[in-house]
Amino acid sequence: MSMIDVSGLTFGYEGSTENIFENVSFRLDTDWKLGFTGRNGRGKTTFMNLLLGKFPYQGKITASVDFEYFPYEVKDASAFAIDAAREVYDFEDWELMRELNRLRVDEDVLWRPWNTLSMGERTKVLLAVLFLKPGSFLLIDEPTNHLDAEARTLTAAYLNSKRGFILVSHDRAFLDACTDHTLSINRASIEVTAGSFSVWYENKLRQDAFETAQNDRLKKEIARLRETAREKASWSDKTESSKIGTGSYDRGFIGHKAQKMMSRAKAIEKRTEAKIEEKSSLLKNVEEYEDLKLHPLTHHAPRLVSFDGASLCYGDTPAVTGLKFDITRGARVCLSGANGCGKSTVIKAILGDPAVRVEGKASIASGLTISYVPQDVSGLSGSLEDFESASGVDVVLFRAILRKLDFSREMFTLPMEAYSAGQKKKAALARSLAGSAHLYIWDEPLNYIDIYSRMQIERLLADSGATLLFVEHDRRFCDAIATDVVKM
Repeated sequence: MSMIDVSGLTFGYEGSTENIFENVSFRLDTDWKLGFTGRNGRGKTTFMNLLLGKFPYQGKITASVDFEYFPYEVKDASAFAIDAAREVYDFEDWELMRELNRLRVDEDVLWRPWNTLSMGERTKVLLAVLFLKPGSFLLIDEPTNHLDAEARTLTAAYLNSKRGFILVSHDRAFLDACTDHTLSINRASIEVTAGSFSVWYENKLRQDAFETAQNDRLKKEIARLRETAREKASWSDKTESSKIGTGSYDRGFIGHKAQKMMSRAKAIEKRTEAKIEEKSSLLKNVEEYEDLKLHPLTHHAPRLVSFDGASLCYGDTPAVTGLKFDITRGARVCLSGANGCGKSTVIKAILGDPAVRVEGKASIASGLTISYVPQDVSGLSGSLEDFESASGVDVVLFRAILRKLDFSREMFTLPMEAYSAGQKKKAALARSLAGSAHLYIWDEPLNYIDIYSRMQIERLLADSGATLLFVEHDRRFCDAIATDVVKM
C-alpha cells in the first residue's frame, strides 16, 4: 500500500481572479477505486493535470506511482489499432487480447485502422492497455461519454475488477458499480470519503440537512439574543437616567444596578458574536441550485411525429428499416440502442436532413417548431455574445439559465473555446431552454454535464409538460424521465 499525499495545494490559472484550489490537503490510497465528483468547472481535470505535472503550483504533491491519463491521444490515427496501443506500452499480444476478452471486444479490432474503430471500441482498447502498464495509477476522465448503455455496464464491471485509479464520471449508476471511495470537490472544500457515489451523496444530504437545521436554529437564537441585549441596554440607560433629580435616591445602588444590566447586555453580545461565528461555518458546502423552467408551445395535433414501418436511407443504402413509433403531445420518448443502430439517423430524418431519405409511412405535423441540442458541441467558439446573437435567444433569460446551471459571471466574458466540455454542453442546453418549441430533440444532452445539473434537468422535465425525444445512456436519468422507450 502506498499513498498520494496532497499538502497545502494552491493553484489558479493565470489571469483568473480566484484560485481553483486554496491550501487544500488530503491523502489517497493507490489501491482505491476512487470516484471523482463535483460541479463542472470546479477543477477535476485541472487536479489530474497537476498530478501529471502539467502546471506549476504551490504546495506539495508526493506519490510513489506513475500517473497515466485517459483518454490517451493516438498520434497516428491511420495505424492499426494494435500499433496505436503500443504507443502507450509495449505489451505481449496475449495480454491485451485477454483484457479485451474481458471487455467483450473482438480481437479483430486490433487489425483495423484506429480511425475506423468506434469511439466505444477506442475507449475499451485504451483502458485495457493502460491497465497493462505496470506501476501506473490511472486518471480516467469521463470514459462514459462515448459508451452506450450495454458498454457502460461492461466497462463498469471491468473497472470494478481493477484497482488504483481515479474515475471522473457523472453517471451515478456507473460510479456506484465500480468505485469504493469518493473524492468530491465541494463549494468550499475537498473531501475524501469511503464508499461509492450513492453512499457519499446520502451522507452529504444528511450533513446538509443537519447544517440547515442548525443554521435555522442559530438564526432564531441570534435574533432572540440581540433583542435581549437591546432590552438590557435600554433598561440600563433608563436606570442610570433615574439618578438625575432632586429626590432622596440611593444613587450608588442605582448606578450599581445600571452597571450590572449593562454588563449582562455586553455578555449577551459576546454570546451573540459566538453564535454568529458558529453560524458562519455552516452551509459553505451546501449546493444551491434553483429550479429551471421551460416554456413549451402547444401544438394543435395530438400526434407530432409518426413512423409506421418506415425505412431511412442514405442514398440507396438503408440505415434503419421497419421503424415504427409515435411521438404524441406531452410524451418524453427515449431512443434506446447500441451505438451505430441508427438513433442519430432517426433524429436527422425528423429534423429534415436532406441526406436522409424516408421510405414508407412517416409523417411530421405541419408548422412544428423544434428545438435541437446536438451530441457534439466541441466546436463552439467565439464570444458568448456572438453565440447569443446567432441563436436569437432572449439574452437575459439565457444568462439567467446559465447562472442556475452554475456558470460564474466570469464565464460570460471568456471565449467559448476556453469553456470545459461540460460548460459548452450547458450553453447548448441553455439555448434550447431559453426558446419555446413544440418538440425538443436532445441527442445525448448529458455528456460532460455534472450530477447536480442532471438532477436539475430531471426535475425540470418531469414537471414541464414538454414533448421530448432524446438519446441518453444515463440509466437513472432515462428511468426517471422517459414515458416511452423506443428500442432500436
